[in-house]
Amino acid sequence: MDMKTMRTIEKASPLNKKSEGMMRIAIAFMFIAVVFVWTSLSHDGVANNTFLIIGAVFGAYMAMNIGANDVANNVGPAVGSGALTMFAAIIIAAIFEAGGALIAGGEVVKTIKKGIIDPGMINDPQVFIWAMTAALLSAAVWLNFATYVGAPVSTTHSIVGGVMGGGIAAAGFGIVAWGTMGKIAASWVISPVLGGVIAAGFLYFIKTQIVHKEDMLENAKKIVPILIGIMTVAFATYLMLKGIKKIVKIDFPTALALGSAIGVAIYFVVKPLIAKASEKLENTKVSVNSLFTIPLIFAAALLSFAHGANDVANAIGPLAAINDAIMSGGEFGGKVGIPIWVMGVGAVGIAIGLALYGPKLIRTVGSEITELDQMRAFSIAMAAAITVIIASQLGLPVSSTHIAVGGVFGVGFLREFLDNSETNFIRITRERFKSNKKELDKLEDEFNKLDNVEKKTKKEYQRILELIKLIEEKQEIVKEEKKEFKSAKKIKYVKRDAVKKIIAAWVITVPAAAFLSARSEERRVGKEGRSRW
Repeated sequence: MDMKTMRTIEKASPLNKKSEGMMRIAIAFMFIAVVFVWTSLSHDGVANNTFLIIGAVFGAYMAMNIGANDVANNVGPAVGSGALTMFAAIIIAAIFEAGGALIAGGEVVKTIKKGIIDPGMINDPQVFIWAMTAALLSAAVWLNFATYVGAPVSTTHSIVGGVMGGGIAAAGFGIVAWGTMGKIAASWVISPVLGGVIAAGFLYFIKTQIVHKEDMLENAKKIVPILIGIMTVAFATYLMLKGIKKIVKIDFPTALALGSAIGVAIYFVVKPLIAKASEKLENTKVSVNSLFTIPLIFAAALLSFAHGANDVANAIGPLAAINDAIMSGGEFGGKVGIPIWVMGVGAVGIAIGLALYGPKLIRTVGSEITELDQMRAFSIAMAAAITVIIASQLGLPVSSTHIAVGGVFGVGFLREFLDNSETNFIRITRERFKSNKKELDKLEDEFNKLDNVEKKTKKEYQRILELIKLIEEKQEIVKEEKKEFKSAKKIKYVKRDAVKKIIAAWVITVPAAAFLSARSEERRVGKEGRSRW
């Protein structure tokens, strides 16, 4: 059964869609219910365990929304380019997201939960707990809405806005670490621009060194192993800095040196493999694209691991803070380890959210912004890895959404620039249309003159028949070129409507999450005040 037939069946069966939607909601509620029951039973004797149970439920809800919205950035380009099927992408991402969260997520959690506000300015532990609860709920609700409308937004933005809004409502503007917020705000601008520039740079290199050469395959044999080696250096360096930090601490120069050594080794391993694969291929762009398929699969897996390690903090950072406050009896300013169950809530929640609701945003990132092939998707993956390493060393909690989507924008706009898209295409089409229109007018004039002659010669009759045929052919040509000219005005490699929607969502994410969180905290304070009165 082909895709067209399946779509027809889906359209004809609205009940199937409705039942499928209800099944997804049921599975999501089952996960939340399991978290609720487990937290209740495992913390039965803990004072104020109600707050912890509520925080765990909201943390589970937040984790699922991260999986539904944010994971698309890691696998969307690979799916959009055809390197991975949707099913394979979801399986790979779910495994590696959960692995990254469980293995390497703890350190980032500590940064998020303490870096945005100063917990020491809140004297009442219950106020702090409610502020973190409000942050979780507001961020999750905003992400839920963004996923519903198909906008890939930053979960880092969402939780930072939530923590900031809850903190301000609890203790005023002085509680916010504005210096840290300034760095974060700068990273939100820098990361998409840097991601776009790096992605465009890699794509430009691939185009000039491979695609625009007469013998593409021969050049691909030399260049593709180098690119895979660079990718290995980037990912190996990042994973050593984050993935094994709990086992052994490695500084950046050491990680880069070891990553470079691994990259060189991989280069010599893949070089003969690429050469052998090239022997069976034709000298076409499609063939060259196929050489990037396997590297893209590895990139999607490694990006998912890194994302799980980095963005699990957005789901469980506030939950970890709530757990610290309750388990330490109110001394929530100190350093406390992250319990494995807290990490588990984030890891499993991300995987479930991805499986249930991830495909919508994967399609948005992979195909609805610009058309991607394997070379373009590879460039985006490279940009994501390198930008994350740079930001990590600068101490910026960057948004993987901004980096990946910035990379998609970058490759799309580069294509427009290289093809000099609209200007040249419309000019050529217009000139061709005008030329053919003039020829048609001349033929019609000649026909009219001959047709008005009362006594026609045999030669003139023959010419009239020729003109009728030529006019009909030219009319069809002019008609088609008129359509082409009209459509040419609309041709852009990057869909502007998608760009506007995404940027608008980025701009309002922090204030929206902060407002929701602050309002939630204010209502709680108001109700508590009325109750006491």
